[in-house]
Amino acid sequence: MSFGRHPAPPDADPPDAAPVPAFRHPERHPVAVFVRHGMLPIELGIVHRLFGRARSAAGEPLYEVVTCTVEPGEVRTDADVSVNVRHGPEALAQARTVLVPASHEADEAYTHGRLPADLAGALAYVRPGTRLASICTGAFVLASAGLLDGRPATTHWTAGDRFRALFPKVRFDPDVLYVDDGDVLTSAGVASGVDLCLHMVRRDHGSAVANDVARRTVVPPHRDGGQAQFVRRPVPEPAVSTTARARAWALTRLHEPLALRDLAACESMSVRTFTRRFRDEVGMSPGQWLTVQRVERARQLLEDTDLAVDRIAADAGFGTAASLRQHMQAALGVSPSAYRRTFRAEGGGAAA
Repeated sequence: MSFGRHPAPPDADPPDAAPVPAFRHPERHPVAVFVRHGMLPIELGIVHRLFGRARSAAGEPLYEVVTCTVEPGEVRTDADVSVNVRHGPEALAQARTVLVPASHEADEAYTHGRLPADLAGALAYVRPGTRLASICTGAFVLASAGLLDGRPATTHWTAGDRFRALFPKVRFDPDVLYVDDGDVLTSAGVASGVDLCLHMVRRDHGSAVANDVARRTVVPPHRDGGQAQFVRRPVPEPAVSTTARARAWALTRLHEPLALRDLAACESMSVRTFTRRFRDEVGMSPGQWLTVQRVERARQLLEDTDLAVDRIAADAGFGTAASLRQHMQAALGVSPSAYRRTFRAEGGGAAA
């Protein structure tokens, strides 16, 4: 078997029989969704809904989507329902695009970085030149097949440490919603499958078609920033500390200008000694730590209050809205107003 220019997964035997046609409309782009036990129904629905909604200017469907699995039949999900999948892996041989959604049942137990024999055998049907994409931890499958070696890729941020450990050759990016590396694409958590599918529609048929799909599905055609904005990153407290009093003091005064000498004075240390011990204990400089805490304070105020952005900038210690925007863009990839639109359940709040 060959994935184009990529190495074949281990233990994969090429199919020796002509597949029975799974796609009935040769004029449409054939998309195969390869599911496994433990699949997330929402991810299957995302692919069918978004590609299924894409229409030409004449109103004709542009894609045909088929679901397939290792062995046709009932496939367990992570909910209290199962899905009856009629097509086996032969459908992969007929697809121009193959998407691999997550399986919490399989991916969360991944400890080896090697494809099981039945999965490798199924993927042997994929033809050279087929576009491959993953949603969420479906990236573990592509990485285990060697398809991501030397490439940029992403997956759900909670699986990032495990992904890095298993696949050190992959250039893992934990902050983005999806990565497009040409013939192989990966996306982050569940909802980023929406971003990925819309991106592929946009790449295939242009913005007008993708925007129409987004409007019909009532989702934004493009989301600002990446998954960094969804990750809480509180600075951990060290097990043994000699600068805790200074940190506690600073957290009650984030809205004030805080000089390094003031923090050092809280611990009756010289600036040099305080800086060295702070970095040893916290893993970053006092200035970096203050910026992280101020960004977290701004996030909390944007989510939980209707305060104007100027006021939030002042309360978090950034002084001006322009400074707050700069720091949030650098840390999270989004502006304060975009962050508020994403996380305020009731809308509202002032725009930046």
